[in-house]
Amino acid sequence: MMKKDLTVSLVQTTLHWHQPAENRALITELLASALPEKGLTDLIVLPEMFTTGFSMEAEAQAETFPGPTLDWMREQAARYDAVVTGSVLTRDGSCFYNRLFWVRPDGSYSAYDKRHLFRLAGEHLVYSAGTSRLLEEWRGWRIRPLICYDLRFPVWSRNDRHDPYDLLLYVANWPQARAEIWKTLLRARAIENMAYTLGVNRLGTDGIGQEYSGQSALLDIHGEYLAQAGNLQTVLTHTLQAGPLEGYREQLPFLLDADDFMLKDCG
Repeated sequence: MMKKDLTVSLVQTTLHWHQPAENRALITELLASALPEKGLTDLIVLPEMFTTGFSMEAEAQAETFPGPTLDWMREQAARYDAVVTGSVLTRDGSCFYNRLFWVRPDGSYSAYDKRHLFRLAGEHLVYSAGTSRLLEEWRGWRIRPLICYDLRFPVWSRNDRHDPYDLLLYVANWPQARAEIWKTLLRARAIENMAYTLGVNRLGTDGIGQEYSGQSALLDIHGEYLAQAGNLQTVLTHTLQAGPLEGYREQLPFLLDADDFMLKDCG
């Protein structure tokens, strides 16, 4: 059976510092304006820590797992008949995680805990690192969701030559000072993994003065831009075509020559 095309919506927005309810309300309004009815998209992608901004104040700001934001994501997924994904500052037991939720329209969900914790901000001192990757199948597509700093580590993002994913995505709070690196690494990951690749970043200035310029983007398997958000607050929606992906992999089967390797347990 032929894989159908997949429509994705990238939510690029400013975020209110440490104000989860306000951020949920803001994104609810953005989605309602951009997607006025059910069935217009298959996948909605939100930034990293989209309810708080990239905060190290886990003790005060973390939501208990499961919490109100997961409930909100379930509501949005059902409303739009789409998967909703993004990361949330989460307390699970005695540990804190930068946790990405992958929430389906029926209310079920999966989770991925950020593996590479950003040392320059002290993230590794506050949060526990994830130990395994997530691979989701959605409407015929295989999708690998990752978080921000993971983008710098190609082994963690690496496609499986025997059983490849189709779409690689990153949710981020990537600073404006390194915007060109963001763009370069997204292109590199798309090309080396022969997969559609998207990155969703935030806008504005956070509570510690870090500035963000967005530059959310969707790239094809050649590393060429299919859609770019620039520095606008927007919900960027684009349809990924299945045919070119499968055709290119058949014509130029580079993944078949990739090295075999096994990731060690990171725990």
